[in-house]
Amino acid sequence: MILSRIEHGNPEAAEQLLPIVYDELRKLAAARLANERPDQTLQATGLVHKDRIAVVLR
Repeated sequence: MILSRIEHGNPEAAEQLLPIVYDELRKLAAARLANERPDQTLQATGLVHKDRIAVVLR
């Protein structure tokens, strides 16, 4: 439903979707980082921001 509203140009729908996607990305990043070496310093939030920057720059 939110995606449909975004497709129809509703900017408020995008604002509603962003926190949902961000939260899910943080969960996925945290799960992925749980399998990394204990001495790595990247945190889930940092990984999400790094990936977001990569998407924006494409």
